[in-house]
Amino acid sequence: MTVERILRGMAGFLVLASLLLAYFHTTYWLWITAFVGGNLLQSAITGWCPAMTILRKLGVKGCDG
Repeated sequence: MTVERILRGMAGFLVLASLLLAYFHTTYWLWITAFVGGNLLQSAITGWCPAMTILRKLGVKGCDG
């Protein structure tokens, strides 16, 4: 798997998990959704994502190999 695919999977999982937790437990879990959305927006503007940096340091390869 590539960094990009793992990152998309992580973002999708966190959004869906926080929505389920907000529905069944407390709406405070929606802060995770807000954090993921803010991080995606910041990444689109700056071209840098902290999660991608961490994944690359862990040895996950990007699309370019």
